Amino acid sequence: MSSLEKIALFIDGSNLYATSKALGFDIDFRRLLSEFQSRGALLRALYYTTVIEDQEFSSIRPLIDWLDYNGYTVITKLAKEFVDATTGRRKVKGCMDVELAVSAMELAEHVDQIVLFSGDGDFRSLVEALQRGGVRVTVVSTLSTQPPMVADDLRRQADVFLDLADLKPKVGRDPADRPRELRQRPQFLARGSIDRGDRVE
Repeated sequence: MSSLEKIALFIDGSNLYATSKALGFDIDFRRLLSEFQSRGALLRALYYTTVIEDQEFSSIRPLIDWLDYNGYTVITKLAKEFVDATTGRRKVKGCMDVELAVSAMELAEHVDQIVLFSGDGDFRSLVEALQRGGVRVTVVSTLSTQPPMVADDLRRQADVFLDLADLKPKVGRDPADRPRELRQRPQFLARGSIDRGDRVE
């Protein structure tokens, strides 16, 4: 791979978190950045996540702050909590898919390769559109869990599929080695708690 190849990373934060947890390790974001800087000219590393509104302390805040000061561009959006009228249960709405897709399309003309850290099948059409524009797309997720964390159609659409389990020696960290302020489990929104039919106002 040419060292002059221009690369951008697009990280679906909650998806990457769920994938690494399913594989039993934490991501060392400093090592992850170094790994992809060694593969070409890394122009951007964008990290997308939702945060719950009106929450005085979010355990994801230290991670977001660290990423923001250490080479990542962090894009956040407030998730909405509401009470389901039919069940009376509290639910959370929030999704960063549109923001990630729009940013990827805007950046596409400036890069040779986009590395997408997500297994979400909703991104298949984004990958196809990027490829039509001449951008190579690498998808990072895993087939090593049961069920696999990557949607089959997304994996097949990608130019290259990297299994996160294979990247563990290069980007992984034992949970016990986490900095003290990051040891509390981040409160990501579980995909199952989001109704994709709803939109966040």
